[in-house]
Amino acid sequence: MKNQLYIALFLISFVHISYAQDIHKKTEIAWDTWGVPHITANNIEELFYAQGWSQMHNHANLILELYGNSRGKSAEYWGESKIQNDILIHTLGFGELADDWETKQDPELKQIYTSFVNGLNAFASAHPEAIDEKNKIVLPLTTKDINMHSMYVVFTRFIAGYDLGRVQQWPDMGSNTYAIAPKRSASGHAMLVQNPHLPWWQEFLFFESHLYLNGHNMYGSNLVGLPGIVIGFNEHLGWSHTDNTIDNADTYELVLKDGGYVLDGEVKEFETSRKIIKVKQEDGTFKEQEIQVLKTQHGPVVNQKEDKVLAIRMVGLDRPNMLLQWWRMINSSNFDEFESALKMAQIPFWNIMYADKTGNIFYLFNGLVPKRTENAWAYWDRIIPGGKSADIWTDVHAYADLPKVKNPINGWLQNANDPPWTSTIPITLNPNDYPGYMAPQRMAFRPQRSARMLLEDESITFEELIDYKLSTRLEFADRILDDLFAAVDASDSEKAKEAKIVLERWDREADADSKGMILFYNWARKFNVSQESNYSKQWSIDAPNTTPDGFSDPKRAVQLLEEAAIEVKTKFGSLDTPWGDYYRINYNGKNLPANGIDGSMGVFRVAWPGNADENNMYVGGGDSWVGIIEFGDAVHAKVLLSYGNATQKDSPHYGDQLQLFSKKELRDAWFTKEEVKAHTVTLEVLTETGFEDKK
Repeated sequence: MKNQLYIALFLISFVHISYAQDIHKKTEIAWDTWGVPHITANNIEELFYAQGWSQMHNHANLILELYGNSRGKSAEYWGESKIQNDILIHTLGFGELADDWETKQDPELKQIYTSFVNGLNAFASAHPEAIDEKNKIVLPLTTKDINMHSMYVVFTRFIAGYDLGRVQQWPDMGSNTYAIAPKRSASGHAMLVQNPHLPWWQEFLFFESHLYLNGHNMYGSNLVGLPGIVIGFNEHLGWSHTDNTIDNADTYELVLKDGGYVLDGEVKEFETSRKIIKVKQEDGTFKEQEIQVLKTQHGPVVNQKEDKVLAIRMVGLDRPNMLLQWWRMINSSNFDEFESALKMAQIPFWNIMYADKTGNIFYLFNGLVPKRTENAWAYWDRIIPGGKSADIWTDVHAYADLPKVKNPINGWLQNANDPPWTSTIPITLNPNDYPGYMAPQRMAFRPQRSARMLLEDESITFEELIDYKLSTRLEFADRILDDLFAAVDASDSEKAKEAKIVLERWDREADADSKGMILFYNWARKFNVSQESNYSKQWSIDAPNTTPDGFSDPKRAVQLLEEAAIEVKTKFGSLDTPWGDYYRINYNGKNLPANGIDGSMGVFRVAWPGNADENNMYVGGGDSWVGIIEFGDAVHAKVLLSYGNATQKDSPHYGDQLQLFSKKELRDAWFTKEEVKAHTVTLEVLTETGFEDKK
């Protein structure tokens, strides 16, 4: 008995010593060969301090520019060209809203923000040489900067991006995602695809990081300048986001009368205030510009004409704990915990796709959907005459009201920015069970391609899922070329017949070596893929993945092919120049052949054009963060951050992953301690003055 007591005391002592050693192990940042920080910490304060330090290490000047813009002081810092940005921020009242949020935010989120900002500032103090002179004026950074930057991104770029006219110039700002159940997976393990498509610049750039906190192993990405992980996975589960077809901002046109605006037949007074914006002049002096801010019962006035104004109303202004919800999501270990985080309803936008180690898959049409008085989608999908107070919504739908699917019988879920109804084929969610304003009814060619790849594979391997993610095959080409060939055969156009031969030989893909893609792309742009009236058989929810089809005007299709062929041959001297000779990646001095195109033609590998010159067209955005995750006994993940994990001018990681993008390759996500140790090139340890390289 005495021996057993000694053994028990020894075990207790051993456990205590091991625990104490782990607790007192210093917080570390292990930098891998791709510039990804793998952060190990014992408490939340040091974890987010380290993440702030890491982001500043890789993106110091970008973060200062973003925060300066989001403060509404960019004209004061960098000149008159920024004035419209500042006017918008003051008009929407983000400064006052940020002050209000800080009084209402959860103490844990406040601690996260404080620690993250401390890390940002500590790096700036320790490495002033990393910061451009013009950006030092933004320092020091505060927690208010995080709130204002999150508002700027979420409200002006996503929720109200279209209403404010700030995203229309990008042809395909969206995302893809898959969740594969064990019944459809060759390994018997659930799998997840994460794949947002955002511009490759400024506030849309992602930062990849790996966080390890007291046994919680968390991996993923967030937009630069924000703490935590917004698209990620851990040892138990993962999720992704896509832009959803949600209408949670409305623009109202109000008639002016007698110094006010008309509502319900009566004149209402504007709530007015004046703001002073300082504007830096070329000689370094400043001038002050006064702006008048007008508010209506609908919301702030964002545009004004002689006799009318436009006012905007947005959801989410009363949800200050958005980033805390993401922190709860990445710390979840099962579906129930994850769903509890979703029910916080702090994230006002974005679909959510989920998979976990126990085999669950789940899709949620997430967001804050206003409860509206008119049922029809079309009523709200426009500039709304603002004369009726009944059109000013005040409440939003609860989590229980939102479309969602868990563990569908077909064994997979997909979203490629289509409405929730087509997350499965055959359709599981009936749109008639929801208000008409919940989401429109449509399925473009990219989600059709997305669904087709899964429909045609009963047993999907991890490698096949990677191939599907990187597929550049055009669904629109598969749909329409038979009709185009028949129309050419029925014509007497020799130029169209010559073009037909090239298209018959084409592999119907947008790979760098694809010959015929330039010709088809030129023709498809002229044809206007998205114009429903161009088809003899228009899209139907009864056949969502096989319509539209056919030509309403076959002769016009042939004529456009003639025109496209003449233009291509004149420019390139041939109709079969490889796609990658024309479509290029031009980023931070790197010039590489591109693959993919915008998703309107049904390409799953999205790389949409941003600009062009006389000889080439260049990628402007698309595949940004890519994660393919298999939840087996151990997590298996391949990832890519297309443009690299840094923007500092002297960083070797500024564009270092573009070669992989050009070759259609992914890289391993180093997730275990052994993998991280094997690929660590620099180890930084937290000291009293910040992080220092471990000798």
